[in-house]
Amino acid sequence: MNIAVDTPLQTPTTELAAWVDNLGQRLAQRDLDGALELFADECYWRDLLLFSWNLVTLEGQPAIRDMLEARLDLTRPEQWQLDGEATLNDGVLEGWISLETDAGRGKGYVRLKDGLCWTLLTTLRELKGFDGRNWLERRRDEEASLGRTVQPYCLIVGGGQGGLGLAARLKRMGVPTLIVDKAERPGDQWRGRYKSLCLHDPVWYDHMPYLPFPDHWPVFTPKDQIGEWLEMYAKVMELNYWPRTECVNARFDEQAGTWTVQVQRDGEPLTLTPTQLILATGMSGVPNVPAYPGAEHFQGQQHHSSRHPGGDAWRGKRAVVIGANNSAHDICADLVENGADVTMVQRSSTHIVRSDSLMDLVFGDLYSEDAVESGLTTDKADMLFASIPYKVMPAFHRPVFDVIKARDRDFYEGLSQAGFMLDFGDDESGLFMKYVRRGSGYYIDVGASALIADGTIKLKSAPGLGVERIEADTVVLNDGSRLPADLIVYATGYGSMNGWAAKLISQEVADNVGPCWGLGSGTTKDPGPYEGELRNMWKPTRQPNLWFHGGNLHQSRHYSLYLALQLKARFEGLATPVYAPPRAPGDEVGATARR
Repeated sequence: MNIAVDTPLQTPTTELAAWVDNLGQRLAQRDLDGALELFADECYWRDLLLFSWNLVTLEGQPAIRDMLEARLDLTRPEQWQLDGEATLNDGVLEGWISLETDAGRGKGYVRLKDGLCWTLLTTLRELKGFDGRNWLERRRDEEASLGRTVQPYCLIVGGGQGGLGLAARLKRMGVPTLIVDKAERPGDQWRGRYKSLCLHDPVWYDHMPYLPFPDHWPVFTPKDQIGEWLEMYAKVMELNYWPRTECVNARFDEQAGTWTVQVQRDGEPLTLTPTQLILATGMSGVPNVPAYPGAEHFQGQQHHSSRHPGGDAWRGKRAVVIGANNSAHDICADLVENGADVTMVQRSSTHIVRSDSLMDLVFGDLYSEDAVESGLTTDKADMLFASIPYKVMPAFHRPVFDVIKARDRDFYEGLSQAGFMLDFGDDESGLFMKYVRRGSGYYIDVGASALIADGTIKLKSAPGLGVERIEADTVVLNDGSRLPADLIVYATGYGSMNGWAAKLISQEVADNVGPCWGLGSGTTKDPGPYEGELRNMWKPTRQPNLWFHGGNLHQSRHYSLYLALQLKARFEGLATPVYAPPRAPGDEVGATARR
């Protein structure tokens, strides 16, 4: 007689839950061989603080073994479990996980192929033993004393969206923090730009920590609206913000472990002695202003794109814009709308993607109205985005941009016929990889491309084209072209963020820290060695107690949490041994080879 035996139904959720439980048990037993058997030959473990007190991506089983050998006894991970339901799509089994270490509670995301781990994300989300919701008391006394009779633990230089968001995180964690900025009011970094400026990313991608933008806002936020929001944010979040304050210099005392920072506040010289110094001056460094022969004899006006106030004064005038990336396109469109005669000088190819296509095909699954309606929170969207290691991102993005090429074929043909030089990155992976590798070389089209295609914005473009000299009323190019000009705008980009360290601290410190941003991918303007994470961003640098915070609104929002947790841990005196500390500039040794 056959007796029916009930067996558990194997589902994606039970399969992934078993894998997570298996990994947790093997790590608890210090069975590294057994743990590594759960990982595929091609595998990536991206850790944001939880195991490493760093932002690191471990590529391959040997790198994962190296990290586990160094960190298991320090972290003692436990309570590994699957959170919610798993999904199975195109052979990839994936889902959310949670776990704890001695120091804190973490979340993560895992993807399996053929039952083995392909990508694993682990992140520290909160520290144990501290109430992350504490607000400092006696607000009025704090404002009066901080920086005078009471020194801030953290000094944030730069009060744009990055500095404000980080300060809000630190405020919630109870870390005494002061922001200083030269602006008259929070938000002036946006108010002072040309009239037509708006965010090129959709509103769902751009929220600030804790306070999302209202759901009635336009998809692309105008600059004055974001400026007003930032001023409101600083007030509502009760941030300590000193406007009209300029940093003059900073010096680190190795013995005391503190900074001495000279500032001018409303013209009054003051000395601050914070423990941690955070440069939150955006992802860009000091503006690159070229020194062209004859520029001193130009009788019109010339300025860098960062100082362009708008096109109002240039109706009927001739403008030459040197550059062909985001700022150049925006400024050309602004000048044309104000009645100027505009010529763009394109010196190398530019990646262009239509904003509608970017929203539909790149952002749509994570940052869109449909994503919100499906129940995907901004935090989960950020985590999903972070769960894709930089090394595999090109493979994710190439097929998407192949679809964009086909979808927008007529758009690209119109630009090509106008003589515009186009590219999709060195490996055809499109916008985001260009952004993280070099922070330049692209434009998200919100209208200027059509003005180039129809000739409204005149174009001078050729490989290697450049400015030979500037005369009293003319820009002379190295192909012999002469462009009459009343205005020259240098949309020539920015240096690395460590340029601010050179200006504020010293060139020696800047050189020791090395470049900020880029992956070391070996692609154009992103020389190796390969890092696997953005260099020097949101994590320890080779200069003790110096940090860099920046990026777009999405990155500033997401990574401000991990930077704030590192600062909070140090404020509380927790041990924070850094795994794979930053390499010296020019050091070819792999980061995961060192402790």
